[in-house]
Amino acid sequence: MKKIAGLLMIIVFVSSCKQKPNHAGIEQFCKNQLPKWNEKLTYVIMTDIFSPPVCSRIYSYTNIAAYEALLPENPGYKSYAGKLTGLKALPKPDKNKEYSYPISSIIAFITVGQMLVFNGDALKEREKEYLQQLDSIGISKELLDSSISYGRAVGQHILAWASNDGYLQRTSFGGYIVSQQPGGRWIPTPPDYMDAVENNWRTVRPLVMDSASQFRPAAPITYDTTKGSAFYKEAYHVYDAIVKPNAGDSATAWYWDDNPNTSITDGHITYFLQKNSPPGHWVHIALAVAEKENYNAIKTASLISKTAIALFDAFISCWEAKYHYNCGRPETFINKYIDKDWQPLIQTPPFPEYPAGHSTASASAAVVLTKMVGDNYSFLDSTEVPYGRPVRKFNSFYEASDQASVSRLYGGIHFLNALNTGKNIGKAIGNLVIAKLN
Repeated sequence: MKKIAGLLMIIVFVSSCKQKPNHAGIEQFCKNQLPKWNEKLTYVIMTDIFSPPVCSRIYSYTNIAAYEALLPENPGYKSYAGKLTGLKALPKPDKNKEYSYPISSIIAFITVGQMLVFNGDALKEREKEYLQQLDSIGISKELLDSSISYGRAVGQHILAWASNDGYLQRTSFGGYIVSQQPGGRWIPTPPDYMDAVENNWRTVRPLVMDSASQFRPAAPITYDTTKGSAFYKEAYHVYDAIVKPNAGDSATAWYWDDNPNTSITDGHITYFLQKNSPPGHWVHIALAVAEKENYNAIKTASLISKTAIALFDAFISCWEAKYHYNCGRPETFINKYIDKDWQPLIQTPPFPEYPAGHSTASASAAVVLTKMVGDNYSFLDSTEVPYGRPVRKFNSFYEASDQASVSRLYGGIHFLNALNTGKNIGKAIGNLVIAKLN
């Protein structure tokens, strides 16, 4: 009888232990979850084939949600409410309940992410796996339920805010009208002759800028078909970059290609190759830094969300200017006035040329990362390894962003003036993000 009583006491003790929050285990499990979930999100984004501007929107709202859900236990960090356009105070946790905010953070991320992509079910399935893993480390049902509930509340708050940013209404403003009139306006380019992408992106609400046109650049070099003119020299510079490349230029162009949907033609068969996007590339550089430096959850979320915010506004600013000026691509001019058989190294994307999107986005991210991590920060970028490109080493974020920018010249898809202009816009946006959110 004593043995039975003793056995019952052991069972009760073990059972009660299982119900106690295993904070050390939870903290260890949650430490690198945000990088992992951004990787999962990137896979869904790639398979859903979103354009770069839309990618920047998805990364922004998901990572803002993850950041905000961590703030109740991190009073040293400031909410973005009242700082990002239209974002109101976030829900507060119940003081009578216990929470694991790192869990809430991931739930908030998933809650937002699954509503911003087409294949939300893929994230839902991953969430089920995540919750099963949490159950295996001994978390109590009460703690898990409260943490999930708070994460959902934060996520729903961010989704309600996002729903009013003009994204759903942008297509009602009509499509881009192609014009064959003289003046160098953008027209669709080979090989797919696709319609203009996101010609109304300027109508989407910025996060830190006061308007989409806040950093609109001066007009580009005047279009001129005369040999020897400034514009003709610009075009010939691009022509030469492909005809007479320097060693390593082509590899750099391919490394930073970041075209989410490149068409490949083999005989009579055309298929599409999905790859990372410019926003995805820079988000993953930021994630690699957070992992290398062993950042905790809140520091990681702060770094990633601010980088994503800069990228989002960079695309809004750049796309506003692109469709304001409606400049044609080098391919169009070169084929008509220099060499009808000339082709760029990488595929010309389907939207106007000036200013350069990758230059703008990369510079904005480089400013944020430099301000938050440090100048002359050496890092390895393995973002492109899954797509057959080797790891690259950079000695600073600016070195990486400058290389991303000039890669568009090496690829034959941008004039040099558009690259330099894009860098200036991006730097202004990155500095604005830091000034408003730090």
